[in-house]
Amino acid sequence: MSERTYLDHNATSPIRPEARAALLEALDATGNGSSVHGEGRSARAMIEAARARVAALVGADPRGVVFTSCGTEADTLALTPDFRRGEEPLSFDVLLVSAVEHAAVLRGHRFPADRVEVLPVDARGRVRLDLYDAALQRHAEAGHRMLVSVMLANNETGVIQPIAEIARRAHAHGALVHSDAVQVAGRMKVSIADLGVDLVSVSAHKLGGAPGGGALIMADPDLRPAPVFAGGGQERGLRAGSENVPAIAAFGAAAERAAACAEADAARIGDLRERLEDALRCEFPELVLLVGDVDRLPNTSCLALPGVAAETAVIALDLAGVAVSAGSACSSGKVQASHVLGAMGVPERIARAAFRLSFGWSSGEEDVDRALGAFRRVLPGLLRRRAAA
Repeated sequence: MSERTYLDHNATSPIRPEARAALLEALDATGNGSSVHGEGRSARAMIEAARARVAALVGADPRGVVFTSCGTEADTLALTPDFRRGEEPLSFDVLLVSAVEHAAVLRGHRFPADRVEVLPVDARGRVRLDLYDAALQRHAEAGHRMLVSVMLANNETGVIQPIAEIARRAHAHGALVHSDAVQVAGRMKVSIADLGVDLVSVSAHKLGGAPGGGALIMADPDLRPAPVFAGGGQERGLRAGSENVPAIAAFGAAAERAAACAEADAARIGDLRERLEDALRCEFPELVLLVGDVDRLPNTSCLALPGVAAETAVIALDLAGVAVSAGSACSSGKVQASHVLGAMGVPERIARAAFRLSFGWSSGEEDVDRALGAFRRVLPGLLRRRAAA
């Protein structure tokens, strides 16, 4: 098979040419960004140039950007009971998270388990604002200081949360708000001010950078979470360890390019997704399109062929030359049904059959054509086997 179609951009996107060039340039350079000699100053200049570009991706102050190794680490850094604002200590009693968060939030936070409350979602995967209000009121009356974490868009379904409204309601009770924006930053226009959140997490490899780069971005540069890694004074003392200059430089280049074409790419990619979904619905009415009637990422489709295990569909499509995924890439190898779809109340028979297609910056019309060809070759056989089972 000479050509393959990659439809798993929510797991990782191919590196952009601009990011590859920046990565190679940084690899060819020598110097630690904390050293004061010329080589060290050159490395520092690369880091700070990338910091400005990543900040611009979400309209933030560069001083609020802390580089990490990935989005997961950025989430862990953000979700701590202990902060400072300038010299003033801030401590949080409870963490409120949505039921459809990535494992990086659900399991990566630094709160004791008995100080975490999971917020229910509706059948479309959006936070139940009525129950959210009740939780905020209950904790406020108990004198609890709250940290809220709700992702901007879900990695499995693409569903976009009403983050600005979630943040507004939280701030009315004095809460701090974090959002995992890993799937959105660089794919749609994002403004930390418009979202109204205090912290956002972003990841390099989701938008065409190199693996090994992520960032936590604070709307207020004076806000400082307790570090995960203590030691040296790198990243304003918030992330000890010598910076990964090549990954950071590539991150900056990818962020700049992604920001420049985010709106145009979102429209183009949305058209590709709609073309594929329309054809599949027409030719294979047995396919279920989950959350097709709600605001979601323009690149993401969550489909299910009830009665056919997701792993079976993923392997069959892979053998036909199309890369798709089931659930989160961070949960690969696990066969249980998605916790996201479970929280939405999706019947287990459908949840266990669900798989995800996700387009990206490098996707084109030919990917839709090859994907449709693969579905036409694969699905009739899967349906026959289902009927015979």
